[in-house]
Amino acid sequence: MNKTLPEYIEILKKIWGYSSFRPAQEKILLSIANGKDTLGLLPTGGGKSLTFQVPAIAAEGTCLVVTPLIALMIDQVDRLKTLGVKAAAVHSGIGKHEMQIILDNALYGAYKLLYVSPERLDNADFKIRLQHMKISFVAIDEAHCISQWGYDFRPSYLKIANIRELLPGVPFLALTATATTDVVKDIQLKLKFKEENVIQTDFSRSNLVYFVRQSESKMVDLIKVVKSLRGTGIVYTRSRRKTKEIADYLRQEKISVDYFHAGLNFDLKKAKQERWTQDKTRVIVATNAFGMGIDKPDVRFVIHVDMPDSIEEYFQEAGRAGRDGKKSFAVLISGSIDKQILKKRLTDSFPEIEFVKKVYKGICNYLQVPIGGGKGIAFEFDLHQFVAAYKFHPVQTYNALKILEQQGYIELTDEMLNPSRVFFSVNRDDLYKFQVENIQFDAFVKLVLRSYTGLFSEYVTVREEVLAKRSGLTRDLVYQYFVRLAKMNIIKYIPGKRSSLLVFTEERLGDRSIYISPENFHHKKERYELRLEAVENYAFSNEKCREIALLEYFGQKKEEECGHCDYCRDKSIRFTDEEKKLIREYILEKLTNSPLSPENLVHGSPFHTEHFSFVVRMLLDDEKIRYNSKGEIFISET
Repeated sequence: MNKTLPEYIEILKKIWGYSSFRPAQEKILLSIANGKDTLGLLPTGGGKSLTFQVPAIAAEGTCLVVTPLIALMIDQVDRLKTLGVKAAAVHSGIGKHEMQIILDNALYGAYKLLYVSPERLDNADFKIRLQHMKISFVAIDEAHCISQWGYDFRPSYLKIANIRELLPGVPFLALTATATTDVVKDIQLKLKFKEENVIQTDFSRSNLVYFVRQSESKMVDLIKVVKSLRGTGIVYTRSRRKTKEIADYLRQEKISVDYFHAGLNFDLKKAKQERWTQDKTRVIVATNAFGMGIDKPDVRFVIHVDMPDSIEEYFQEAGRAGRDGKKSFAVLISGSIDKQILKKRLTDSFPEIEFVKKVYKGICNYLQVPIGGGKGIAFEFDLHQFVAAYKFHPVQTYNALKILEQQGYIELTDEMLNPSRVFFSVNRDDLYKFQVENIQFDAFVKLVLRSYTGLFSEYVTVREEVLAKRSGLTRDLVYQYFVRLAKMNIIKYIPGKRSSLLVFTEERLGDRSIYISPENFHHKKERYELRLEAVENYAFSNEKCREIALLEYFGQKKEEECGHCDYCRDKSIRFTDEEKKLIREYILEKLTNSPLSPENLVHGSPFHTEHFSFVVRMLLDDEKIRYNSKGEIFISET
C-alpha cells in the first residue's frame, strides 16, 4: 500500500475532522500500510474503526471487513455513506439478488469498504467473485471470536483464514477491544499470521475510577450513587423487563431517565438514543444492546447492577465512560445473592446435551427444514414464539442454540432491524417512459430520486417515515406506493423488518447424526466457569487495586496503585471514628448559614484531604447533605 502517515492524517482531517491519530492507531496504520499481518488491541473508545477505514480509503481497491455484528455493520455502512465514503454490506439479512448486485459492483471497484458477516465467506458465489476483486487488505473486527479460549467464540470465524488462498499476499488486520494473553496468541495462530505482530495500547485508564459497592439493597444504593455523581451515565442490567422497572424507580427520585433494550422498535430506540446523546435524558437504563456504535465521549459514569458474564464484557462496557479523558466512574453494585445467580447462570448456560439435541430437532421442525436441506438459508426466528410452541425453558433454549452455534450447525443473530431497501430494476429511459404513461406515480418517483442516490446500481436503504414527512403523505401510503411499483416491476422493494435471523450453516442432520462433542461441551463449560469465578472474585474481594486486578486479567502489569478506586480509597482513609465525628461536625457547621461549592467547603479545612472527602461522600450517601441545581452543597432537611 506504501502510504505515509501525512496522507492518512489528510484523510482523517477531510472526512472525520480530526487533526491527529492516537499513538497505537498510528502504529497499526503504518504496520498494515507496510503489508504486515497485524493484531491491534484497542480498548473500547480507542478508535478501532479508524484503523481500517482510513487506510481503506487511501488504498487502491476494496478493504474487506469481516464482522459478526450485523446491526453495527449496517450502522457503519450508513455512517460512511453520509461521509461520502462508498461502502456496502453482505450478511444473512439480505437476499440472493441483493447480494449478487453488491458483489457485481464490488468487482468493478464500486466500494472502498465491503463489510461481510463471517458465514457469508463460505458462500460459493461470494468466493468466486472474491478472487477477482482487488482487495487492499482484510480487516477482522471482534477478532477474539476466532478463539475457543475467548468469551464469544464463533465457529464461522475459523473459516476466515481459508480466504488467504483466494487472496495471496493480502495482509490481515485483526482488531479487538479485549483479549487475554492466550487469546492474543490464538488469534494470530488461527488467522495464519506470517509472523507475530501485536500492537496494543496500555489498557490503563487513569481518568476512570473503578468502584465496587457491595449492597443488600441495590436500588437504594443505585439511587445514592446516581445522585452523588454528575453528568450523563448508563446503568446496565441483564433483563429487558428490569430496564423499565429500574428507570421507573429512578424517575420517582426526580432523576431524568429512560430505558433501552433490543426489543423496542427502531424509531423508539433512535429517539431514546438521541435524547440521551443530546443530554436531554441524563441516565439511560439498558441491556448490553445499548452502547455498540454509540459515539458519546462525555459519559461520566457506567453502573452495573447485575453481574456481567466475564471480565472482558465488564471492561468493554465500563470503558464507555470517560472517553473524553475526563474523570469518570465505573461502578459495579454487587450483593450476596449474586453468588447464587452466577452459579445458576452456569447451569442455565450449559443445559444437558440431550436437551440441546431436542432443541435442534425442534427448530428444524418449527422452520420446516427437511433432512439434507437448509444449508445457507436464513430464517426469521422469534425465540419467544418458538419456546411457547414447544414449552421449552427460554433461557436454557437460548443457550442450547448458542451451543449449536458453537458446534457449527447454525448462526443466530441478535434481534435487529433490517431497514427497507429499494432498487430500480429499469433503466432511466424506461423509467421516464413509465412516469409519462403513469402520471399518478410521477411525483412519488421524483421524490424518491431526489431523496436517495445510487438507486439504479444497488439496493439503497430508504426510510418510509422520512419520505412521508417530505411529501405530506402517510407512512402507509408511502409503503403502498412502493408495493405497487414493485408489482409493476419498476423497483425491487424489501420492506424493513425487525427480527432475529437463524442461519443453517450445515444441512439438517437426522436425529442420530447430530453430535455434540462431550469433550468440547465440558471444556467450554470449564472455561465459562473460570470466567464467572473471575467476575465473582472482582465483585467480592477487596485485596488489591481494582485497576491492577483488571489489567492483570489481560496480562498487563502496573506497579503503582491507581489511588482512587474503592480499594485504594479505603486503604488511604483508615482513620478513627473520633476524627470522622470531628470532620462531620465541621462540615455541618460550615454549611449552617448557606450552601457552599465543594471548593469553598474544603477551603481552609484543617483535616487530611482524603479523610475530609470521605466524610463528605458519607454524608451525601446518607442524604444528610445534597447538591443543589448550582452544584453547591447544602444541608438536607430530611
